[in-house]
Amino acid sequence: MPGDNLFAGPSETLLPDDPAPREALAGGVDPATVAASHPASSLAWAALADRAFEAGDAVTSYAYARTGYHRGLDQLRGAGWKGHGPVPWEHEPNRGFLRSLHALGRAAEAIGETDEAERCAQFLHDSSPTAVTALS
Repeated sequence: MPGDNLFAGPSETLLPDDPAPREALAGGVDPATVAASHPASSLAWAALADRAFEAGDAVTSYAYARTGYHRGLDQLRGAGWKGHGPVPWEHEPNRGFLRSLHALGRAAEAIGETDEAERCAQFLHDSSPTAVTALS
């Protein structure tokens, strides 16, 4: 469980692994089917957000990404996260949340919600600079 060290700052938050949605998506199962079967999976919602964005539907992408983002926040809090601190990309179970956060910022920018896009970009950078690079 993460804790704050006054000298080192907050420790990393590592979400528990839930391989079923990741394996289903890797196996080619439609993201909508995966999200319906695993509604708490940020990864499934991020995949839906990516698909909608690639299809030119930024509003739907925004809605999917926001769902994945909030599901991820719930899981982070459950893992002891206090609202700040590293959420490393290198820990694969964190990637659904980080992808949702990235997708939310991207969709917010596309619909002209500049403040939200900037907030998401900063949050992503603060959580995992590696994710910023990986998702660029």
